[in-house]
Amino acid sequence: MAKSWGGWAAMLGSNYESIALYRISLGIMLLIELVSRFQYLHPFYSDEGNHELLAISLVGTSRAGDRYFHYLLFYSMFFPLDGAHAIDAKKYKYDYRETFISPGTVALKLLITWLYWDAGYGKYSDPLQGWTLNAKPLPALDTYVRHTVVARIMYGLLGPTGLRLMTPTVVYAEMFCAPVALLGSLFGSKRLVYSTVIGMCFIHIGIAFTMRNTVLLSSVACVAWCIFLPSGVGADVGFSTESKYNKSVKLQQHGASTWIKKHGPSALIIAAFACGSVWFEMFSEQCNQSHKHIWSTLLHNRWNVFIGAEEYVTWEIAPGLLADGSIVDVWSKSDEVDWNMPGAGAPCTSTARAGRWRSYPYLAELKGEDGEVLWSYLCRQWDEENRVHKTGNEGKKLLKFNFFMLQADVKPNMGFSATRKRLIHSHDCLSSTNFAEEDEGNETLDFMKGGEL
Repeated sequence: MAKSWGGWAAMLGSNYESIALYRISLGIMLLIELVSRFQYLHPFYSDEGNHELLAISLVGTSRAGDRYFHYLLFYSMFFPLDGAHAIDAKKYKYDYRETFISPGTVALKLLITWLYWDAGYGKYSDPLQGWTLNAKPLPALDTYVRHTVVARIMYGLLGPTGLRLMTPTVVYAEMFCAPVALLGSLFGSKRLVYSTVIGMCFIHIGIAFTMRNTVLLSSVACVAWCIFLPSGVGADVGFSTESKYNKSVKLQQHGASTWIKKHGPSALIIAAFACGSVWFEMFSEQCNQSHKHIWSTLLHNRWNVFIGAEEYVTWEIAPGLLADGSIVDVWSKSDEVDWNMPGAGAPCTSTARAGRWRSYPYLAELKGEDGEVLWSYLCRQWDEENRVHKTGNEGKKLLKFNFFMLQADVKPNMGFSATRKRLIHSHDCLSSTNFAEEDEGNETLDFMKGGEL
């Protein structure tokens, strides 16, 4: 008979079947991530793109879920990958129900606990009180849940009052979800653990449906909760049956010396990784801006960007002049310039980039040679995609463009203020000294009709 589940081992460790679900799910997410990056092979991984800015765009301003993804992949190296549901699992005498503690399970559970607590506490301590019942002028959910079709349906069903009442529940769910799951594991309450895991996955699924470009991040966040699943999860959900468990194998008992011998190297690697993170964030000249956030830095929390209510939405537009005299939007790769807020029938934030990577606008402050490379890439990309070097397509060549950032304040009842626009950069594709000219005259390339600029 299997040993009852619970205790410190369940709280700090995991079991082979849960690790298998974590491994398989994370592998699927990784494949999806690789497929989604396929369209960026040239700009990210070849000399045809912004190769001089490669390190900046990949490391300095990576996508929202990338850093969390990196940590999940890192800690997965220290889990038994062949214990259950593996091709060669039958070669090894494991009982899928066995609960074990390793440096990887402890570090990953600690990461998840701190990440959610930090994100929740950041919302709780928001100076503007955007996540409270008394939020003024609007509660945070009212500003976030309005950018997709599902969000608009949800907004219509709940209304401003319903969203105001729901907003504080997110704060407490984030702060206490992981501690509740850990306590449920300690006391052997599968119902409490399952309820917590399912509840958090529902929250992330809701985020995926109501906020743009959060599907992968939400899916990866759900994968992380597999580490909390209790022993016998396969039988509990009908994925496995008790008859499939290897009952001939006794659950292994490891002494302290055996544990240290088996997990000592991984403990040293994880400790070195943690110390390296502290050094990089606190003492390295390359990244010394996080002195006040050492614990978030140590465990790499990147979700506190959702702390405050969204006061405004932003998007970009780049009207450009072609050789044949026509005006196009270089940024959205459209033959028409549309100054309205983008989105298929629903307002959206600056995430509507027509296949472009999210970090690009955040590099707009680059000047000199780096800035020249950044903005010239838009010229090269447009020409290549429109095959201007082929006979008959010469008129499609991009001569110059203006890059604007547009902004609108979030108003009650799904409303937005009048749009404001700010010129970020004017670029002449036929010149290699744009920034020298910009510094001297700082003139806008005024080529739009009707004074639209």
